[in-house]
Amino acid sequence: MTQDLIRQLQQEYSDELFEQLYRVYADKAIRTATAITRSSASAADVVQETFMRVYRNLNTFDLNKPFEPWFNRILVNECNRYLEKHSRLVPTELTDERVLPSQHDRYTFDEHGDIYDMVQRLEDQQRIPIILKYVNDYAEKDIAELLDLNVNTVKSRLYKARQKLQGWLRLNEGGEQDGS
Repeated sequence: MTQDLIRQLQQEYSDELFEQLYRVYADKAIRTATAITRSSASAADVVQETFMRVYRNLNTFDLNKPFEPWFNRILVNECNRYLEKHSRLVPTELTDERVLPSQHDRYTFDEHGDIYDMVQRLEDQQRIPIILKYVNDYAEKDIAELLDLNVNTVKSRLYKARQKLQGWLRLNEGGEQDGS
């Protein structure tokens, strides 16, 4: 279905067709961007920029390849660009954004809030692969391709992140709140 939609868009652009494409990918893109950027407002900006890049580059997309990996690479690159650009900025307001903005989430973060908070405390190089693996169900090979890393590097980052999360869980079960 997506390939046919892309083919139609490449032949003759239409707002209605692009809106269909948006509806197919927007919820998952928002969830992914929110988890990576740690902010639903930032995620909305990232997803908007992602779709603008998709629009500008749609004619270069190879219809012989699946669309989703191409789209996700653009999305993750936009998230990384956003994080790099805003890494030196001091937030002007403190918010407690913990709920991902979709009714279709497979995970109920209200029930697993402590784990979600712990994942958000991971460094980006561990947090992003964890999100891609366990929230978006990507295989290590796909994560490696998406992040332009070696598969063994992805496996190592996932392993280290799981070890860190397990340590934090043990500390929390013991009543400690630091988790460092």
